[in-house]
Amino acid sequence: MDTPTSAPPALRPLRLAVIGAGPAGLALALLAAREWPEAAVTVFDARPAEKDVSGDPRTLALSLGSVQLLQRLKAWPEGVAQPITQVHVSQVPPTFNGVFGRQLPQAEVRISAQEQAVPMLGAVLSYGQVVAPLQAAWVAACAAQPGRCAMRFGTPVAGLKNLPEHGGVEVDAGIVETFDLAVVAEGGVFAEQARKAVVRDYHQNAWVGPVTLDHDMPPGLAMERFTRHGPLALLPLKPAADGTRRASLVWCVPSQDDPVATLDETQRLTVINSLLPSAVGRLTGVGPLKCFALGLNAERTLVQGRQVRIGNAAQTLHPVAGQGLNLGLRDAFALVQALRHAQDVDAALRRIEWQRAPDRWSMIAATDFLARSFTWQWPGLGALRGLGLAALQALPPARHALARQMMYGRR
Repeated sequence: MDTPTSAPPALRPLRLAVIGAGPAGLALALLAAREWPEAAVTVFDARPAEKDVSGDPRTLALSLGSVQLLQRLKAWPEGVAQPITQVHVSQVPPTFNGVFGRQLPQAEVRISAQEQAVPMLGAVLSYGQVVAPLQAAWVAACAAQPGRCAMRFGTPVAGLKNLPEHGGVEVDAGIVETFDLAVVAEGGVFAEQARKAVVRDYHQNAWVGPVTLDHDMPPGLAMERFTRHGPLALLPLKPAADGTRRASLVWCVPSQDDPVATLDETQRLTVINSLLPSAVGRLTGVGPLKCFALGLNAERTLVQGRQVRIGNAAQTLHPVAGQGLNLGLRDAFALVQALRHAQDVDAALRRIEWQRAPDRWSMIAATDFLARSFTWQWPGLGALRGLGLAALQALPPARHALARQMMYGRR
């Protein structure tokens, strides 16, 4: 007769604390509740329960992988998002007066959902449209399983402390509680964050806000234009109720002697239209723009003891590639999968560090390089960037690889 043995420590029910009820934190909580059937999951957030987040207008660009994850969680707002069906990346042709002494031809990269055999490359919608269904799904999970799932609104977390001797972490949220694992998913913007291990101030501002389009711009087109000051991007939005075509503008410029700050809306419209390629149409109006300082603020590691950081809590990036939230959602998915059948939590956390490193650091390096390249005054740099775009367009396998990384991250 076999002697009864105790279950492996990691197979006992875990107590998970999620700090931050933004998209990454709520997606993680829903995934954990689904994939870990006996785990107890508590979400902490400083905002009060009565605060309505659905109207938050900040624009988010989600990759196809992120869309599929939210669909899997039954938290995707059908019919609300604007699908991205085409991506157009180009550069304002630099004038190179060295050997050539003339303006170089325009270089561009075009990626389409049709070419990649997918229904969309991604989608654009507001922060509120992402968070509201995720929060509703989590509140429903808490009502259905009150013993397993909890939402602690209006409860800011003041501190975390690893407990190596107990294999857990203390969460100080007014009352100190012990959990097996704490995941920090609170975001924030670069200017307001405590500085992490890897910091770079780009001395750039991002001017962000709504614009209206003429009817020549193809629907579902996301555009990024490299200018001598920095990248300018347009993300397509659902048309307004009266049929007006709309997009969200992200316009990056140097913070010192900011060329946008002193312009009125008419002047901004004129300047933007002078920078756009003719292939994407023209803007007909520019709404009020908000200004944000840009920088890199990243932890060297996601895991510190039994604390894990994901999303903007782990890395805040330049918006040049629009991948910040997508990176956080991939962090959340990978963490839940790594711990799903783990027999040793600490070993699983070490594995997740290695698993996420290629995707995480390749995105950090790419956005950091592009952001800093606009501050370099090297002769011919613009021409080299243009040649790189032209090479991508001319090499379908390279363009396909770029599209797959945009949609799903580095695998």
